[in-house]
Amino acid sequence: MDGRGRSMDNVFIERLRRSLKHEDVYLKGYADGCEARAGIAEWMAFYNLRRPHQALGNRTPMAVWREGVTGAIEGTAVDMTLSLGQP
Repeated sequence: MDGRGRSMDNVFIERLRRSLKHEDVYLKGYADGCEARAGIAEWMAFYNLRRPHQALGNRTPMAVWREGVTGAIEGTAVDMTLSLGQP
């Protein structure tokens, strides 16, 4: 791999990292690594399962993913519900 086009790949990760820092880490000021790990895991579950995203038509990433999976195999997909506290 020559690294060409890698900057476009980083755009999505950098945006996620910025959202995580501004919406969670800076606001909570975790005391140690264990607390940070639990808090960030909770925020990631919120980000994927409950937070609407403007770029996705105000849908959650999990809803868009499920729509793509079930559409691709004509509704025969097994429900892959995550046990991350989904409402």
